[in-house]
Amino acid sequence: MGIGENIKGAVKEKLGDALDDENLKAEGNAQQTKGEAETDETEDRAKAKAHEKKADALEQRQEALED
Repeated sequence: MGIGENIKGAVKEKLGDALDDENLKAEGNAQQTKGEAETDETEDRAKAKAHEKKADALEQRQEALED
């Protein structure tokens, strides 16, 4: 996902530097930005899922204590 986009973007950007191609450098930069956003989203989803599991466990504990 995001890591792959970062790598591909970095390669494009370096190639753009080597070829003095501003469009390729810009495309690589944009692809890296997209990859970073995808990585952030993946991390946020993982954190949210962990919070949901913790909340579910606490709810089950509360229900067990109420019985």
